[in-house]
Amino acid sequence: IHDLFVSFDDTPLGAASLAQVHKAVLHDGRTVAVKVQHPKVQAQSSKDILLMEVLVLAVKQLFPEFEFMWLVDEAKKNLPLELDFLNEGRNAEKVAQMLKHFDFLKVPRIHWDLSTKRVLLMEFVDGGQVNDRDYMERNKIDVNEVRARERGWAGCPAGAGVSRVETSEQTPTCLLSLSQISRHLGKMYSEMIFVNGFVHCDPHPGNVLVRKRPDTGRAEVILLDHGLYQVLTEEFRLDYCRLWQSLIWTDMKRVKKYSQRLGAGDLYPLFACMLTARSWDSVNRGIGQAPVTATEDLEIRNNAANYLPQISQLLSHVPRQMLLIFKTNDLLRGIEASLGTRASASSFLNMSRCCIRALAVHQKKNTCSFLRRTQISFSEVFNLWQISFHELILHVKGLRPARWVSALLCWLFPALH
Repeated sequence: IHDLFVSFDDTPLGAASLAQVHKAVLHDGRTVAVKVQHPKVQAQSSKDILLMEVLVLAVKQLFPEFEFMWLVDEAKKNLPLELDFLNEGRNAEKVAQMLKHFDFLKVPRIHWDLSTKRVLLMEFVDGGQVNDRDYMERNKIDVNEVRARERGWAGCPAGAGVSRVETSEQTPTCLLSLSQISRHLGKMYSEMIFVNGFVHCDPHPGNVLVRKRPDTGRAEVILLDHGLYQVLTEEFRLDYCRLWQSLIWTDMKRVKKYSQRLGAGDLYPLFACMLTARSWDSVNRGIGQAPVTATEDLEIRNNAANYLPQISQLLSHVPRQMLLIFKTNDLLRGIEASLGTRASASSFLNMSRCCIRALAVHQKKNTCSFLRRTQISFSEVFNLWQISFHELILHVKGLRPARWVSALLCWLFPALH
């Protein structure tokens, strides 16, 4: 250690089942995060999978209606990938390049010269967990969306989830609120799932940090732990796009069609409820029409217990790509719940934008006609404009009349933000 580092903090910044992370300083002065795999994980992993397989087979003998062999298959496929830190480094670089147009996203750089399969050196980036409200308050990342809406400070887009605080120089500053953090996450994951088909599948709060950039003072999302990714086939990605479009715009015939194409069969209502974490009644009324209520949450929890055999059956029949998507959706919803922004209309509309773009790219790729490509482009622009207009209407409905003009100006001239 002393040959490689000027200093190395023996106390880990964080520890998990496979590895732990230490802060260190290289001889050239760079501060790095050193991810070190636990010594016996490689040898132990095959025994763990064997034990899991025995237990799952035992459950199947005792309760034939429960089918969990898919769990063993996924573990066999994914665990070796997670144990290869060079694979994690490649994933990190790929997603950083893929999402480089998002200026609010930070993926730590990899130091390849000092990385191996069991040790990964990364740029050290400090931040607080995405659900750590105390950290956000200490660092003036606003956690009070309601207060921001009520004030509507000059210089900040009224009602857009921002507020003003006084800095040491007593100058007003626009701060990122929880609603914006949630929207950033939604944009990132919609782009990964619907546009690129390359999905970070472990977005729990320990892997999603928030900080204020030291150079600009703007807040950014830091995405960590790139060991587990799902690569979606084009057919699956496009069907999933069309399914979410159908759910957002409440086209129940197409919901049934694309749910069944994704392996749900006659259990398509349950499939739609599992994807959206909404009741079947809410799915039929429109998932963007009303937020989740405590009553609906209770109904979902009760029904989850009642429908466990059907859920097990569904999980064993859907494409394997869907399993990690379910996990990712649930982790993202957990973050949204902790931020108090779960199932907002804005997140669904951002998803719809990505779906429109992804489907338009696919259609243009499969036609040689210039006229047809032009039609597709015009249709894409028109549909995106419709979503923006719909979002503006929803936004204005939530404002007092005195702020309507300000909101309209901010929508027409984004540079004012």
